[in-house]
Amino acid sequence: QVQLVESGGGSVQAGGSLRLSCAASGFTGSSRFMGWFRQAPGKEREGVAAIYTNPFTRYADSVKCRFTISQDNAKSTVYLQMTSLKREDTAMYYCTAKRGWDSWPLRVDTYKAWGQGTQVTVSS
Repeated sequence: QVQLVESGGGSVQAGGSLRLSCAASGFTGSSRFMGWFRQAPGKEREGVAAIYTNPFTRYADSVKCRFTISQDNAKSTVYLQMTSLKREDTAMYYCTAKRGWDSWPLRVDTYKAWGQGTQVTVSS
């Protein structure tokens, strides 16, 4: 059974930085996507960034050049470094993972395993 545990959320002023971490366990096989999604109150969950094992990365347009996703395969951990944070980045951030390759790294309905979420709040 896949387990994903996020950490690193918090409150920060606009322009600041935060680093999220997600530790994964229960995966078999080395080929997988790991990703970060977020959901603000009253909005749908949206893809933020995803990374494949080799590594391939994909970002939402709204976070390109501000967020960086990376992974430590030895620790089965994925990170999301967030810089130049804006108020609109405020949301619950969820870690997710799926086995194998597909063409939809930021499509929410292609993922089944989710962490419990970590809150990111950006104030002006």
